[in-house]
Amino acid sequence: MGKIIGIDLGTTNSCVAIMDGGKARVIENSEGDRTTPSIVAYTKDGEVLVGASAKRQAVTNPKNTFYAVKRLIGRKFTDAEVKKDLDLVPYSILAHDNGDAWVASSDGKKMAPQEISARVLEKMKKTAEAYLGETVTEAVITVPAYFNDSQRQATKDAGKIAGLDVKRIINEPTAAALAYGLDKGDSQDRKIVVYDLGGGTFDVSIIEIANVDGEKQFEVLATNGDTFLGGEDFDARVIDYLVEEFNKDQGIDLRKDPLALQRLKDAAERAKIELSSSQQTEVNLPYVTADASGPKHLNIKLTRAKLEALVEDLIKKSIEPCRTALNDAGLRASDIGEVILVGGQTRMPKVQAAVTEFFGKEPRKDVNPDEAVALGAAIQGGVLGGDVKDVLLLDVTPLSLGIETLGGVFTKIIEKNTTIPTKASQTFSTAEDNQSAVTVHVLQGEREQARFNKSLARFDLSGIDAAPRGMPQVEVSFDIDANGILHVSAKDKKTNKEQKVEIKAGSGLSDDEIARMVADAEAHRDEDKKFQELVVARNQADGLIHATRTAITEHGAKVGGDVIGKVEAALADLETAMKGDDKAQIEAKSKTLEEAGQSLYAAASAGEQGAGPESGAQQANRAADDVVDAEFTEVKDDKK
Repeated sequence: MGKIIGIDLGTTNSCVAIMDGGKARVIENSEGDRTTPSIVAYTKDGEVLVGASAKRQAVTNPKNTFYAVKRLIGRKFTDAEVKKDLDLVPYSILAHDNGDAWVASSDGKKMAPQEISARVLEKMKKTAEAYLGETVTEAVITVPAYFNDSQRQATKDAGKIAGLDVKRIINEPTAAALAYGLDKGDSQDRKIVVYDLGGGTFDVSIIEIANVDGEKQFEVLATNGDTFLGGEDFDARVIDYLVEEFNKDQGIDLRKDPLALQRLKDAAERAKIELSSSQQTEVNLPYVTADASGPKHLNIKLTRAKLEALVEDLIKKSIEPCRTALNDAGLRASDIGEVILVGGQTRMPKVQAAVTEFFGKEPRKDVNPDEAVALGAAIQGGVLGGDVKDVLLLDVTPLSLGIETLGGVFTKIIEKNTTIPTKASQTFSTAEDNQSAVTVHVLQGEREQARFNKSLARFDLSGIDAAPRGMPQVEVSFDIDANGILHVSAKDKKTNKEQKVEIKAGSGLSDDEIARMVADAEAHRDEDKKFQELVVARNQADGLIHATRTAITEHGAKVGGDVIGKVEAALADLETAMKGDDKAQIEAKSKTLEEAGQSLYAAASAGEQGAGPESGAQQANRAADDVVDAEFTEVKDDKK
């Protein structure tokens, strides 16, 4: 059985970890970094770039560089949170046929957020495979604790598109608690808070770590959060400030210039990070835009105090869920033993101060906020794979689940913060005389009125025997699995007729769409492999040409014209072949040149025993060994 890897699929950055020798460890990517930007770009040549390479070219290709798509996954285009993002990103967000928020490239190609996320997951998969030296097919993927059913389902779909069997969806704060708790060698019971302020989402979970009969038990007591609050929002405040200051000074609105907006985003993020360790920074963007009078430069000083004033309400917004979670758990701040900070935005001193003030204790500094979640996911993978023993994880559902009943009321069947997996049933009846069918409208949320909660699905139970209203007995059962994904059934107790459904929100991808995306991803992998083989053949041919030309320069005077003529002809044939994309042709012409080069070497070395320089073929092979393969995913037919 292969390794089950742990992936933190983040809004801003992603990270992959495995269990190695009984300990969880983060794996460095091909660039040598422990985290990978969750950015995917499509170039004009048809290449798909993922991670650092995508981030580097974002300024020159803003409309085809997709970042922070985790904030769109599993959401409707009409959601207020999505509308908020429309003016903040340079790429297009649009409504799919089913009302989902999708993205589009500048050439009009429409893509689901799951497809973009799948590219990032595939990069994580390849990172693990390169380290392990074997194929990886199974993963534990983390999601914000406050993700609803649609968002969890969409994340599983992204894993499937990436070629991964998602063994478990685990909440990010719970994963961080696993990483922290298993690192503690003591047997002391403790209640901890995980405050997780990442790039795009915020979660807070209260978790009890206890030793029960030699088993370490992690029980989530309560969770709360905001799936549209994170570092991206902090960056947006800085961008707004810079835009306003520049507009005051120059009378130009930089929001109307996508290239300038992308440069501003990068600069705002850098400035925010710098102000975590310094009191003042300078945002300097030469040639940020131009008008009739010539080029314009942006140069604005930003102090830590100004940044804190710009984001003060965002920090306060993160404290309210902490208060709610404490109340839900029936605890006071003084009952909390440790506070763990997760997510890059928690490096901001003002955030740390706010958390310290609310909980009355300093957060721990020995937990890496960028890596803890992936490490916890790897530990959960180890538990599922049998590599980690004596660990029990008891997570909860973040939001209440129920159905719409008479008068538009939301009737809860499973309350929020219920430990999962769980099952619950309630019996309902008909609202009218002789009603032969009922519609079960499944919802998720906390509002009393059904219309204000998240609609997950509708299905009908028909064939109910005619009877006065209130007489038929319809049992509605909810079953939440360990991934937090819901299954619902409705049964007429008299006839035993039953209708079951695994909740796939009406806003989710259809099975056909997922199958198409999986096929596209697999086709990409085949193209990727073929292209890399073509690149290797070209590189080897290039080295062979260079080595042969060197041999002609060094030994041409010592051999006859016939030999040189054959070598020159073989050189010309190979150079012609290299202008095309036929790997077999390049390899065949390389072989011909290699043989001609050996004839040249033999003629030049006549009379010498085992002496002389290497043959062109030998030099070329050595040169080929030094070639470093780059990662490509697609190339157009006309690319040379």
